[in-house]
Formats: sequence, structure tokens, C-alpha cells
Amino acid sequence: MKSLARQSALCVLLGMLCGVEARAQVFSQRGFVDGRALVYPQTAPNDDRQVGADVLLRWEVSVRPASWLGLAGAFDARADTLRQVDESWRIDWQDRTRLRPALSIRRASATVHRGGLMLEAGKQFVRWGKTDILNPTDRFAPRDFMDVVVNDFLGVIGARLTYEREGRTVDLVWVPRFTPSRLPLPDRRWSVWPQAIDLVPVVDGGVTFPGGSQFGARWNQVVSGFEYSLSFYDGYNHLPLFDASFQQAPPSIEIRTVFPRMRMYGGDAAWPLKWLTVKGEIGYFTSTDARADQYGEYVIQVERQKGEWFFIGGYAGEFVTRRGGVVSFAPDRGLTKSFLGRASYAIDPNRSVSFEGAIRQNGHGLWLEAEYSQAVGQHFRATVAGNLIRGEAGDFFGQFRRNSHISLAFRYSF
Repeated sequence: MKSLARQSALCVLLGMLCGVEARAQVFSQRGFVDGRALVYPQTAPNDDRQVGADVLLRWEVSVRPASWLGLAGAFDARADTLRQVDESWRIDWQDRTRLRPALSIRRASATVHRGGLMLEAGKQFVRWGKTDILNPTDRFAPRDFMDVVVNDFLGVIGARLTYEREGRTVDLVWVPRFTPSRLPLPDRRWSVWPQAIDLVPVVDGGVTFPGGSQFGARWNQVVSGFEYSLSFYDGYNHLPLFDASFQQAPPSIEIRTVFPRMRMYGGDAAWPLKWLTVKGEIGYFTSTDARADQYGEYVIQVERQKGEWFFIGGYAGEFVTRRGGVVSFAPDRGLTKSFLGRASYAIDPNRSVSFEGAIRQNGHGLWLEAEYSQAVGQHFRATVAGNLIRGEAGDFFGQFRRNSHISLAFRYSF
């Protein structure tokens, strides 16, 4: 399987190069270099670093050798001062490392079109759902959660078949190789453990990546003034459970990271009205693994655009039908039982401000982000952002209350 996936990625990249030589007029590229500085006003119990910086180069290319065939690729190179990036210069394509890779293939896929049929194979991004901030049905979308509230999507290796006709869309996804979300590092400020663990030495029991494939299907229907879909997922949760066991000699707690089997039954809908658009999304998750919870997530939101302002507001909820009793890392569930919101304002073609956040319904936690961005010329953009995190220690937001921070980023796009 490793050899097959690696050969497929290389074939896509070689095909792109051949397409460039054969027909340069169908080649396009874009990218950016992004440098960011971070300042944390407070230290954390397991991390006294308060200042850091990182730089990311992303290059994206696409080739269309024929009207029915498209090839796409993206490459990342990065470095940082917070020791979250691997120092080895090997090219990573699996996204299974604890550290962010210094060099990685972000995307490498081929797309075939014929009529209303489209097939994409290779490393790609698959997004489901209609709501914003939180998407319960978006199961083929692992993320880099190393900095929990500032995260980016990771690609998955697989095949996606989409058929669209007369307002109906059928989406079938098959992923033969599991891609997990990237977790906060154990000795960094975004990793928070129960205080009881400090009393006994902790031993890393390793990570167990599941084998076998994942499958999903989504049916979407557009009717007069209304759109809805039904979706199904059979695979694994890309967010882990931490299975702990006590070892007697010497006394210690061994923690193993596991990814439980999961099935999701979901749906979403969007209803445009005169003054606003109402959206909803729900997913119910079951598992044959007794360590995992069985639960549901749902989001109800409204959105409205008025002039240069765009507003989104809603509520995310959760219900649990079975408790597994094992500690998990679940930022998606951490956003539930909260009021969610986003607002953005375009000051002019070069300047914008945005606000985003979540406030716990019981008032025990909150996360707020404010961002100002300004373009300078055609290629440069500067962005300053602030994240405020507060709450009680037992709350998902509250556990990161010492991680409020300010960031300043400069981007050169090409």
C-alpha cells in the first residue's frame, strides 16, 4: 500500500511536468511565503516560551493537458523557532508525523471530467457540510491542531466520484489509508493533561494507526429556494482517544493513542430567506469500540450580508447516548454547547477586519479572535490578529486560558 500510494503521487507529479512541457499554455501556478510572529503574554505550566516565529512557503500548480483531464499539486516548506517543525529535510506525503514536516506534498491529484461525472484520485481535500465554524458531517477533513484554535486542513489519499445532474449531486469517497489529525505536542502549551497525571510518571505507549479503508456517501438536492443533503461515513475518527493503563514495575501510567472505528449518519440544509439564510447540520456518531462515546452534534445558524458587513451567528449543541469513559482530544466537541459567531467588514479593496468566537452557554469558557488585514501593492499583505481565551479549568476553552496570544504575519503572494 505504501509503495502504491507513493507511486501514484509520483505519477501525478511527473504527469504535471510532462503536461507543462507539452502544452505550457495550460499550466498555472500560485503560491505565497508567509512569515508569522507569535507573542504569548503568559507562560504555561509545561511551556515557558512566550515568543516564537514560523515561516511557510506554499506553491500550488495545476495542469490541464486535455479538456477532460486536470492535474493539481501543492508543496509546502516550513521552519519555526518553537520546535514544532521536523528538522529533517525529507519530503513527507503521509501527514502522520507528530511534528510538522519541513517539506511535504500537500496535494497531488488527477481529475477526470465527463459530462456530469467527475473522478478525482490522489492526495486531495474533501469537504462536506454547509454550516460555518463547525461542520459535524465533515469526516474526511483531518486538521493540524498543534495550535488548537489556529488550524489548517490536511489532505487525504483516496478517490472521490461525483455525479451532478438537474440539481442532484451524488458524492462517493473512498480512502484506503487513514490520515489522523495532528495533535499538540506533549511538552508544549497547547497540550493540557489532568493534574492527577503529575503524581505518577507517564510513559508514552505509542500510536496505533488503524488499517483498512474508509468510505463515505453524500446525496445533495437543490429544489426551489431550498437545499439539503444526507450523508453517511464508515471509517475511523481522525481525533484520538487516550487509553491509559497502570504499570506496576516501575509504577507508571502508560498512555496509548488510538483512533476508534466510527460511523456517522448526517444531514444538512440551507434555506435562503428574504433577509437572511438559515442553515443547519447534524451528525450522529456510533462506534463498535466500547471506549468511544456514541453522540450527536448539531449546528443551527443564520447568516446575513448588509453592505460590506457579513454576519454569521448560531448555536452548536451535543447529546450523548453512550459514555465510553476514555479521555479524548476532540476540538469539534469542545465547540458544542456554545454560541458561535463570525463577522467581517470590507473597509475597502485592500483592508478588512473580522471577528470570530464562541461563548459557552453556561458562561464557563470563551474564545474570541479579532483580525485586521491590509494589502500593500499587488503582492504583499500584513495581518495582525489577537486571540482571547478564558474560562474555568474544567472547560474545553478554559484549559487553554493561558494561551491567549497576538500574532503578526506578513505574506508575499506570487
